Amino acid sequence: MSTTPDYPARAVVDLDAIRDNVRALQATASTAQVMAVVKADAYGHGLAPAARAALAGGATWLGAAQSAEALAVRAAVGRGPRVLTWLYAPGAPFAELVREDIDVAVAAAWALDEVADGARAGGRAARVHLKVDTGLGRNGITPEDLPAVLDRAAALRAEGALAIVGLMSHFAIADEPDDPSVKMQLHAFEDTLRVVEAAGMPIEVRHIANSAATLTNRAAHYDLVRPGIAVYGLSPVPHLGAPGDYGLRPAMTLEARLATVKRVPAGHGVSYGHFYTTAQDTVLGVIPLGYGDGIPRHASGGSLGPGGPVLVGGGVDDVAAPGTGLGTTRVLRIAGRVCMDQVMIDLGPYASEQAGDVVTLFGASDGLARAGAPNAEDWAQAAGTISYEIVTRLGARVPRVYVGTAGKETA
Repeated sequence: MSTTPDYPARAVVDLDAIRDNVRALQATASTAQVMAVVKADAYGHGLAPAARAALAGGATWLGAAQSAEALAVRAAVGRGPRVLTWLYAPGAPFAELVREDIDVAVAAAWALDEVADGARAGGRAARVHLKVDTGLGRNGITPEDLPAVLDRAAALRAEGALAIVGLMSHFAIADEPDDPSVKMQLHAFEDTLRVVEAAGMPIEVRHIANSAATLTNRAAHYDLVRPGIAVYGLSPVPHLGAPGDYGLRPAMTLEARLATVKRVPAGHGVSYGHFYTTAQDTVLGVIPLGYGDGIPRHASGGSLGPGGPVLVGGGVDDVAAPGTGLGTTRVLRIAGRVCMDQVMIDLGPYASEQAGDVVTLFGASDGLARAGAPNAEDWAQAAGTISYEIVTRLGARVPRVYVGTAGKETA
């Protein structure tokens, strides 16, 4: 492991894994195109290199929630693929979005006129996707508002200010494919599609499937699927299957060098509040990552919870049977409270680790239960959250190091 001089940790992002994950998703959704969602800096993986790797894997669309992200995507990948943005407030840069050939989702009546104004300023018709609320209760046009929206859209379409090219929605409980709400939302989507087409607006692309629906619900694939977390090799349905069960592998490995290794006596408190106390004479290790880097404070250990898992004595490809002997590769848990800049682990009385040795917080593994090495889902379980948050919240001061060849020519 090599780190930057100013920070002794790094996130290694395997661009080939992103490429191969998209290929696997395309094979699963064989009748649909794939939109790789790269919002939130590609879920913490790095927007531009991740977007290029996804295109190398066969994605023909890229999705970014906010307009600034969408413009950054276009700048990174050029004019080839379609790009969609869907979340903004009044005053968004619609003229620039239209000039950059970025599709815009409309989820409220007011947005139609602002998009049309942007199209007039941009000198070309805007490509619009109607985003409808089929039951999620979040962003989207309600059934009650749809007739008025369609009337206004028809007028703006006749003017040449916009083209209605897409219909989209989002599931509330796609990670439970047998939940009744999934079929209810599909029925609502179909009903809406009929209403829109009856209003004289033939739809080019219909899309509702996120990662979970892409992997578990063929009926939801339509013309386009929008996987997010699965692009980065994490399972959106960990209770149903690990990444490898879906042909995926995690793209991010989080590593750090031990900053301090020291021997302490039995009964010694560790970290704020002393929620962990050593049971014997032992060796403590300090990892220079904390909640300032995105390590969740809820992953604290000792009496606070199980603690986030850390692989010590080797990388995720070097896992041996757990043990306590000298130099043994093993998984340990965070000892005590997660601090802003550091966490502690109890290395055990026979530890041979020294300052500078590498530990792995999570990596390209099917998880502790399957592979004996932690992945982001194991950290999610320790923190009471989801793997999406674990990778996305990783802080900017942790350098991203890119490996693999996919998209690296211009990365």
